[in-house]
Amino acid sequence: MEEKNPKNRNQINIELPSEVARGVYSNLAVISHSNAEFVLDFIQVLPGTPKAEVRSRIIMTPQHAKRLLKALSDNVDKFEHSHGEILLGEGEIQLPPTFGGPAGFA
Repeated sequence: MEEKNPKNRNQINIELPSEVARGVYSNLAVISHSNAEFVLDFIQVLPGTPKAEVRSRIIMTPQHAKRLLKALSDNVDKFEHSHGEILLGEGEIQLPPTFGGPAGFA
């Protein structure tokens, strides 16, 4: 049966399981990429501990990474418009080594 409303064709129903809805805390992100994908590792660094744990890893295509960059930039702009500029701390965290490829840190 064909849908008459063209809006319904592009609609996606997204489910959010309760264990995912709780979220994962991260205070460091390590980003690496190959020619085919971006890998985002979200890490929890605890003060005074020599070891940090990757709490979540997201792998996406370059096109989706660019869409994420745009969406995140738009949301940061909206947040700063409502709440003021987000100030970055002066103290830098010692960053872990890369995992075999080009990396960026956030």
